[in-house]
Amino acid sequence: MKKYNKYFILLFALLLAISCQNDDHSFGDLSAPTNIKVTAEIIGKTTAAPNGDGSGMVKLTATGDNAISYKYAFSDGTTENSPSGVFTKRFTKTGLNTYTVTVIASGRGGVATNTTVDVTVLSNFSDDEAVNLLTGGSSKKWYWSASEPGHLGVGQNDGDATKNYFSNYYSAGAFEKAASPASSCLYDNVLTFSLEAGQLKYELDNGGATFFNAAFASVAGGSSPDDACLTYNTGSKKTVLLSPSESVVMANPDHATQSRGTTMNFSDNGFMGYYIGQSSYEILSITANRMVVRAVMGGNPALAWYHIFTTVKPTQAPAADYKKLVWSDEFNTDGAPDAAKWNYDLGKGDNGWGNNEKQNYTNSATNVIVQGGSLKITAKKEASGGADYSSSRLKTDGKFSFTYGKIEIKAKLPIGAGTWPAIWMLGQNYATKPWPACGEIDIMEHVGNNQNVILSTLHYPGHSGGNGVSGSKTIPNVSTEFHVYKTVWSPASVQTFVDDQLIHSVPNEGSLPFNSDFFLILNVAMGGNLGGNIDPAFTQSSMEIDYVRVYQ
Repeated sequence: MKKYNKYFILLFALLLAISCQNDDHSFGDLSAPTNIKVTAEIIGKTTAAPNGDGSGMVKLTATGDNAISYKYAFSDGTTENSPSGVFTKRFTKTGLNTYTVTVIASGRGGVATNTTVDVTVLSNFSDDEAVNLLTGGSSKKWYWSASEPGHLGVGQNDGDATKNYFSNYYSAGAFEKAASPASSCLYDNVLTFSLEAGQLKYELDNGGATFFNAAFASVAGGSSPDDACLTYNTGSKKTVLLSPSESVVMANPDHATQSRGTTMNFSDNGFMGYYIGQSSYEILSITANRMVVRAVMGGNPALAWYHIFTTVKPTQAPAADYKKLVWSDEFNTDGAPDAAKWNYDLGKGDNGWGNNEKQNYTNSATNVIVQGGSLKITAKKEASGGADYSSSRLKTDGKFSFTYGKIEIKAKLPIGAGTWPAIWMLGQNYATKPWPACGEIDIMEHVGNNQNVILSTLHYPGHSGGNGVSGSKTIPNVSTEFHVYKTVWSPASVQTFVDDQLIHSVPNEGSLPFNSDFFLILNVAMGGNLGGNIDPAFTQSSMEIDYVRVYQ
C-alpha cells in the first residue's frame, strides 16, 4: 500500500509539471519590447517660439516592437499609464525648464524595456493678483488662523467631488494645538511672503521648533508615534514659483468655487509650517487677510491637508458661550412686522442704495407681511416709486443693537436671476462713522444668478464694495427649504455658519470696527452690482424668515 502511494504521488507531480509548462506557453513570445522610441511634440512650437506657447503642454508618443502598453515617468515626480503610448503632459514649473521623460514599454508577461528623452518647454503661468495678496506689494506676514475651527485639517484626495475639497476626516478646533507642548509650537509660525526684484520669496520663522507629522519625524533626526514639535532649522529664504493647479479638485464640476486654481511651489523643501513632506500647496482661496491652502501628503497620496492662515495673529481668549436669549422675533402674530422691534428703509436710496439696485423699498403689505408664522419679504416686478421693482428692507436701527453674541435666523430664500436677499448687520454708529468705518457684517447674501452659493462678507476700511473679506459655500436647496444662518461674534473672531457648517471666519481685534453695537437688517434687493442681470420673466419671489434670535 505504501509503495502504491509513492508511485501515485510521482505520477501526479509529473502531470502537474507538464500542465505548468503548457500554461507558460500561453504567454506567447516573452521577448522584451525592442526599438522603443518616444517623440515629444511641444504644443505651440514655432520658429519664433521653439519652446512652445507658454502653456507647458507636450504631446508624447511612444512606439515599440512587441510592446502592449506604456507608462511614463516624469522628473517632476509624476507618472501616467498610457496603454496607447500617447499622452499629453502639462509641465507647470514657471520658466524654461528641461525635464527627463522615461517611457516604460511592457510586453507579454510583464517584460519591460525603457528609454528616456529630454524635453525643454516653456511655462509662463502667472497669478499677479495672488502675488499681490500674498505680499501686499512688498512684504507681508501670515499666521495660523488658530481661532478658526478647521485651521488645520485633513481629508480624502480622490475623485469624489462631494468630499475632496475640504477636511472631511479631521478639523482642528479653535486653538486646539495650544493645549499641549507637543503641538503648541505650530502657532509660533510666522510665514513671510515678499516680492524681491519681481520674484516671489518665502521665509518661515518657526521659533526653533517645527510641528512634524509623525511619518516624517526622521527628517528632524527623531522619532515619534504621534505628531510632535521637534527642533528643526527651516533653512534660508525660499523661491516660490506659481503654476496652474492639477489637483483632483480641479476636475470637480464646481471647482471654480472650490479652488483658485493656483499652486505655490517652494524651492529647497520649503513648507508652510506643518511638515508633511510636501513643498507644493494649492491655493483654494485668498483675500488680503485670509488664505486657505491644500497639499497632498508626501508619501501618502490618499490624504490632503488643509491650512488656513491670517495676517492678524489670533490671541486666545476665553471661549464665547452665548446661551442667554436676549432678543427675538418669532413672527407668530399675523399682520405688519412688530413696530416695537422693526422700522424700515424706504425709497430707492442714493444710486440704488449705492449698489445700482433696481428696486424701490416700501412698507406695503404686498412687500412685507407676517403670515402663517413667518415674515415674508417679497420682491415684485411692478412700477414703484420710479423703479421697475418693489421690495422691502427691515431694520432694528434705534430699537435694538448689541455688541457680541450669537445670532440665528431660520430662513428660506427667494429664487430667480437678479434676486439678492441679505441678512446682515451695520454698526450703530454709522452717523458719526460713515460706512465702511462703522463696519458691516453680512451674515448671508445669496445671488439668484449663482443659485445655492451662500456668501458671507465683512466690510470695514480698506475692504469696501467688492473688496470685502468674504467666504462662500454651496448649500443645496436654499430656496426650497429653511436653513439656519448663524453668526458667532466675539472679541476673538466673527464666524458665520449655515446649518452649523462654517462658511467664513475672520479674526477680530481692537483696530477693527467689530467691537461696538450693531443692528440687524433684512432685505431683498433686485439686480445691482452683485445681483446682476434680472430675468425678464421674473414676476415675484419671497424671502421667508421663521425666526430671528440673539443670544449673549
